[in-house]
Amino acid sequence: MNDDVELRHLRALDAVAAAGTVTAAAARLHMTQPALSRTIAQLEARVGVRLVDRSARRLALTSAGTTLLGHGRAILAHLDSALADTRAVSRPLRLGYTCAVLGQQTVPLLRSWRRAHPHVPLDVVRQDNSTAGLATGDTDVAVLRTVPADPRIRTEALYQEDRVAALPDDHPLADRERVLLAELTADPDLPLALWPDTGTASPELWPPERRPAATVEVGNVDEWLNLIATGAAFGLGAAGTAESHGHPGVRFVPVSDAPAATVYLARPAHPTHPRTEEFLAAVRDVVSA
Repeated sequence: MNDDVELRHLRALDAVAAAGTVTAAAARLHMTQPALSRTIAQLEARVGVRLVDRSARRLALTSAGTTLLGHGRAILAHLDSALADTRAVSRPLRLGYTCAVLGQQTVPLLRSWRRAHPHVPLDVVRQDNSTAGLATGDTDVAVLRTVPADPRIRTEALYQEDRVAALPDDHPLADRERVLLAELTADPDLPLALWPDTGTASPELWPPERRPAATVEVGNVDEWLNLIATGAAFGLGAAGTAESHGHPGVRFVPVSDAPAATVYLARPAHPTHPRTEEFLAAVRDVVSA
C-alpha cells in the first residue's frame, strides 16, 4: 500500500460522489473518462481498499469511500480557504458605502487603521446598491443605513444619527437652525427626492395627513444632491450624508421631530478578506471612543 495520496485523487473522488457517473464526473473535472477511471483506481491502490462500488449503473461510494470523502472534502475546503486568504493578503481590504461612511468618524477610522495596519491598505468604495457591493463580491465590509434583505449578509447596529433636511440654498427654510417634518411638506409643489435601494427617507416618516404630495426617485447621492440644488425637490437624510457631501447649492438643516437613522456595519456571512474581523473591531473601537 502506498499512502502518497494527492489532491487530484481527492478531487476525483469528490466529483464521482457528486456526479454519480464517470461521464458526468469527468465533465466536471474537464478530463477524459479513462483518465478519471485511472485516477480513481490509483487512489484505491494507494489507500489499499475499494472506494467506489461499480456494480450498479450509477456509481456509489463504499463505506470506506464515504469515510475518505468526508475527510477529503474537509482538506479541500481548508486548502481553498487558505488560498483565498493568501490571495486576499495581496490586495486591499475594501470598505463599501452608499451615501456616507461614518460621518465625522470616517477620517479617524482611516487614520487609525493605517497606523495599526500599514501593510493592509484600505480602499473606500462607493457602491450604489443595497449591500454596498457585498452581495456582488466588490467589497469586503460595508457601512449601511438600511438592513439588506440578502440572507448572505450579516449586520450589526453601530449607532444612530439625527435626520437632516436637504434643501435648495434659496429655500425659505434653508437659513433656519432647525425645522419640523410638517414644515418640509408645506409646499405641495416640491416633491421628496428618494433613492429607494439605499436611502433612509420614506413618506411613512410623516403622519398620513402631512406626507409629501409627490416623490421623485434618483439612483444615487449625486443625483439626489443635484436635483435638490436645482430647486426641483427636497430631501431627508442622515447626518452622516450631510457631513460627507457638501454641495454649494444645498443646505442641510436638522429636523427636530424626525426619528433617528441607524448606522449598520455589514459583512458577508463568509468573510472575503482575512483581516475582516480586525477591521470590524477597529470600527467598533472608533465608534465607541
